[in-house]
Parts: sequence; C-alpha cells; structure tokens
Amino acid sequence: MTYLRSVQVDDSNLSAPTPEIDQECRVAVFDLQESNSFSLNDGPDGPYDLTLSLDRSEARFEWKSAGSQQGSFAVGLGTMAQAFKDYSALRDTYMEAVRSLPPSKIGEIDAARRAVHAEAASQLRARLAPQAEIDEETSRRLFTLLCALTCRN
Repeated sequence: MTYLRSVQVDDSNLSAPTPEIDQECRVAVFDLQESNSFSLNDGPDGPYDLTLSLDRSEARFEWKSAGSQQGSFAVGLGTMAQAFKDYSALRDTYMEAVRSLPPSKIGEIDAARRAVHAEAASQLRARLAPQAEIDEETSRRLFTLLCALTCRN
C-alpha cells in the first residue's frame, strides 16, 4: 500500500480562515502526514506529495510521485454540498457549546458531529474511488480539509 509523503493545502484563492479552522487544517495535515493510505489506481507507485485545492465545486488533487512523475485529478463535490453545510454547522455549534454548555450537552453535539463527519468521509471515499484508493482515516482527514476549504470559498 502506498501513502502520502507530504500534504499541502493551496488556499491562495480563498478568504482567510478563522483561527479555529486554521487549527483544524493544521491538525488534519499533521495527522495525514503521520498516517495515511493513498494509492493511485492508474498511476505510478507512491509515496506521493499531494497538493489539495478547491476550484469552484471541485476538489483538485495534484500529486507528484517519488519517481518525479506528476499529475492531477479533480473530483466534483456538488453532491456533497449538504454534507459540508451540515458538518460546518455542527462544528460551529460544537465550538460554541464547549464555551458555555454542560458536558452532557457537549457530548450529544459531538456525537452528532462525528456521525455526520463519518458519513461524509464515506461519501468522499466513494467519490475518490475511480482515481485513488484510500482508507477510512485518510478519507476522514481529507474531508476535514475539504470542509475547511469549502467554508472559505
């Protein structure tokens, strides 16, 4: 199984992130670089250096292999728009809840947030399947990054 050696997020055409979104992205990138599973279906073996960006309603994955081959593919995200909205709303609610609600309410909101995140990551994994094979944790972290990008678009 091959993997991502490095992950960059190209957000140069987007508005500045909030401190919370910036932290969420940094954690997702760190986690991806520590552990991931990513293999191109019709490309060279990895490891790969990946740059992730957003172009309207498409996620663009630009890769470079260890052998210096490079390429890219795009994945339409239009069908995932509701998942991005739902997760963003729950993430914001969770962040607010941590500041003011009792632990039992925070736990309920966090459980809902995690469920939406898991389902959306599964959708993303299916959307990527024609181009790349990824595991569940990699899809979760990539979803986190894409969600952060879409909310700044």
